Amino acid sequence: MPTIHAVYPAFRLRSYVIYSNFAKRDDYKMTQEYLTQEESKQVVRQVKTLLAYLRDDITVKDINAVNRIIKEAVTSGFLSRDKYGVNPTLRNLNTAVLLSENIAPDRNMTIAILLYGLCRKEFISIASMEKEFGDDVAKLVRGLIKVSQLYVKQAAVEDDNFHKLLLTFAEDIRVILIMIVDRLGMMRIIANHPNQKFVRDISMESRYLYAPLAHRLGLYSIKSELEDLSLKYLNRKVYRQITLKLKETKDERDAYVANFIKPIRKALDESGLKYEIKGRTKSINSIWNKMKNKDVDLNGMYDLFAIRIILDSDKTSEKKDCWVAYSVVTDIYTANVSRLKDWISIPKSNGYESLHITVKGPHDKWVEVQIRTKRMDEIAEHGLAAHWKYKGIKSEENLDQWMNNVREVLEAGSKGPMQLIRDMNMNLYEEEVFVFTPKGDLFKLPMGATILDFAFHIHSKVGCSCIGGKVDGKNQKINYKLKSGDTVEILTSSTQIPRQDWLKIVVTSKARNKIKQAVNEARVKRADNAKEMLQRRFKNRKIELEEANLMRLIKKMGYKVVTDFYVDLDEGKIDITSVLEQYVALTEKQSEHAVHETAENFVLQQTQAVESQSDDILVIDNNVKGINYKLSRCCNPIFGDKIIGFVASDGAVKIHRTDCGNARHLLEKYPYRIIRTQWSGKLGQQFAATLKVVGQDDIGIVANITSVINKEGDTILRNISINSSGGLFEGFLVVGVSSISRLDELIKKIKTLKGVKDVQRSTH
Repeated sequence: MPTIHAVYPAFRLRSYVIYSNFAKRDDYKMTQEYLTQEESKQVVRQVKTLLAYLRDDITVKDINAVNRIIKEAVTSGFLSRDKYGVNPTLRNLNTAVLLSENIAPDRNMTIAILLYGLCRKEFISIASMEKEFGDDVAKLVRGLIKVSQLYVKQAAVEDDNFHKLLLTFAEDIRVILIMIVDRLGMMRIIANHPNQKFVRDISMESRYLYAPLAHRLGLYSIKSELEDLSLKYLNRKVYRQITLKLKETKDERDAYVANFIKPIRKALDESGLKYEIKGRTKSINSIWNKMKNKDVDLNGMYDLFAIRIILDSDKTSEKKDCWVAYSVVTDIYTANVSRLKDWISIPKSNGYESLHITVKGPHDKWVEVQIRTKRMDEIAEHGLAAHWKYKGIKSEENLDQWMNNVREVLEAGSKGPMQLIRDMNMNLYEEEVFVFTPKGDLFKLPMGATILDFAFHIHSKVGCSCIGGKVDGKNQKINYKLKSGDTVEILTSSTQIPRQDWLKIVVTSKARNKIKQAVNEARVKRADNAKEMLQRRFKNRKIELEEANLMRLIKKMGYKVVTDFYVDLDEGKIDITSVLEQYVALTEKQSEHAVHETAENFVLQQTQAVESQSDDILVIDNNVKGINYKLSRCCNPIFGDKIIGFVASDGAVKIHRTDCGNARHLLEKYPYRIIRTQWSGKLGQQFAATLKVVGQDDIGIVANITSVINKEGDTILRNISINSSGGLFEGFLVVGVSSISRLDELIKKIKTLKGVKDVQRSTH
């Protein structure tokens, strides 16, 4: 098939009328509404320019096919202006021309640009595109359609995750290039658009999305123009002020640059180096950013000027020649050593090479000088792997590597770089997925994340009550694995509770930790409910519950963890009646082995009090002195508790609290061995009391508890033991206190600490 280049002399005239013919013929009634007279002229000019660029690549058959499809769409009324009045055909032609001017002429990209909108609206199928123009054009069209669908999500383009999702969706770097160039074309034509909100939205997207993307891909002229136009539309006053100031000083700046370069040029000529020198003023947006960041006016900017020395050197002598040029410049002008940037000795990770120095020129004005070779300049100015991280854009290792690959391809290809990069892998974020909420918020999750992971990512309460989700409007289970671009709505239920098997569904650590915590909290709650139920059943049967005997029974039943026993009891795995019967049998068996004696056999032993107990704190019987007594460890009575005395078989008196389970048992079975006992009212003795504390397993909570205890002047922390599981802790603290009132005050203070759920006096 002959190319346009082969038939160009005969085809030149035809190129003027390919689009304009159908705009003037009477049988295309819709055309006059679609194209104004001025737009028809623009179409003719752009077609001529485009065909001149593509003459070596595109065929007459291609042009005829594109022309036919567009005419059919227009005349059928299918193709019309968008809601903002923009003509899509003219817009696409402008994009195709800009692509050829700024990047590279490319047949496949051009056809995809001109027709993808019609495929998106299903006027023509992608299968038909593939048959007519080839699979590569179809691939580009699919990528453009897929990326355009992201805007339906209404996500915030300034979100860095949106940049990553865009690169993931595009699949082909050429799709991103088309989008960037298309946005530049849009920015050029909306200067006088009546819809200011539309202009502002387009400008904001250009600033936060397209300019950084252009920067990453080394498209500096496009990046600068997008930023300048964004500033123009978003802050017209500032843009106008800087523009006027630059115009006023243009002759002065040009003269200054010429004067600055003159001695450098003379010295370089004498050195024998082959070179060219370019002088420039920084972009308007760059000037404005520096004015804001440094809080100076235009006259106070020391690096408003930039000079570039480009050497024509062999690759073997590049570094040496650059340093020779550096020596030439710094011999003439004083350099600011602190601002030297040497990317010659150690190039940037993306391949950028250059020497940047700042020197003090005439009239003490600072000027930035960049020194590089033609090869370096070509890569930096036109290569897709230019220094996209310059000015603070974040680095990502995998994107760095990918950009290096692009650079190598561009260096290797002397002709047609688009042909070489079309098959490069664009799946830069293969370990991540990016999903939307129905409101357009964008979130990043690891690959393999499920709806349940996303629910916990939003909020723990949402995760705990999640029963599934709607993905792009379709109901899905909690184990559905998310894909980039999914719009996910979480479905919840107030009756849902986390389960142990959820841990097999999630992949994020946040979800796993929250599930474990929720499951453990639920277990503790079920155990507490079962414990209360068991106590009620004991009370109803009028059976005295002794904690020690119950612990022995639980151990005898094969449980190593008490919580497991109560959870099984709550779930009905253990019959509560059976537990009661076993408990009664166990206590009766112990009673059979007890030695029954009459009251006459129990004689109080008149001996010294033991273990630092002073008899002046107790009044036993009728103030009997010198009685050997002990404070029972089963209930640890404290000064102020209601107490009784029990005469043990050895004649000593054991002091119990009246609410002690063992005391009630003794009262029923051995009332004749009970002796009246009360506190004498004399303080000073310290008593051991055990506190059970339950709370959240947060950092520092134990330190806070011990701090409260230590601040109590007459209270001592004797022992502490902590068990932690699933985000909760259970601690037993043994404290020395002087009275029950002091203990009550301490309990109240500990309860006020953040993270503490419950504090009780324990008999453990």
